[in-house]
Amino acid sequence: MKTVIIVQARMGSTRLPGKVMKTVLGKTLLEYLFERLWRVRRADLFMVATTTNPHDAVIVEHCRHLGVPVICGSEDDVLARYYRAATIQQADIIVRITADCPLIDPAVIDKAIKFFHENIGRYEYVSNTLKQSYPYGMAVEVFSFGLLEQAYREARKETEREHVTPFFYTRPERFRIGQFVNEVDLSHHRWTVDTQEDFELIRLIIEELYIANLTFGLDDILKCLEEHPAWTEINAHVKQKKLDE
Repeated sequence: MKTVIIVQARMGSTRLPGKVMKTVLGKTLLEYLFERLWRVRRADLFMVATTTNPHDAVIVEHCRHLGVPVICGSEDDVLARYYRAATIQQADIIVRITADCPLIDPAVIDKAIKFFHENIGRYEYVSNTLKQSYPYGMAVEVFSFGLLEQAYREARKETEREHVTPFFYTRPERFRIGQFVNEVDLSHHRWTVDTQEDFELIRLIIEELYIANLTFGLDDILKCLEEHPAWTEINAHVKQKKLDE
């Protein structure tokens, strides 16, 4: 079965416009994410699904420059973007990643894909997001193409089209939903980028760790924050946006 990681990315953002193209040490946050996705062992490839908005042309050019497949679609109907990307790649299994997670650990993605494969027949959709135990910024969702196609054809609510997966997990009576959790609850950490404060924390982490260890992961970040406990206060007040916001 062909496993394809699809990354949704756009320049528009209500709280931090252009965040995916912000730079640290001369590289964009999108490029840091790509470096991590290239190290995922259990996926066949990854690609970016951006929009037809002229502002997102910079993302298309950046992807092409880095040799990353990219498609453009509706700015609001992200579900349609995912369906088109998965169809083009003839994907059997889709891994959903968002571009505001530049520090996502490839090992976490591999764990999610492995969990999905080990539970085929038991679950149609698995993630580490419904029961939050990983830091925000380590979100992974894995689901079958058949499930994506059902959502694409049947979803009507704006939130279901914009956020791709609510059509699945808000219908546990219809779909087989599975979750994998971390052994230690790390959900109080926030390593996603949605505000300027988020970016400042990510910038500090990258500047501290990247040069000495290009492949630093979740445990390295935890150790770094233990050595710099004040850093966690930078974005501690930032609240995760709700689905309908």
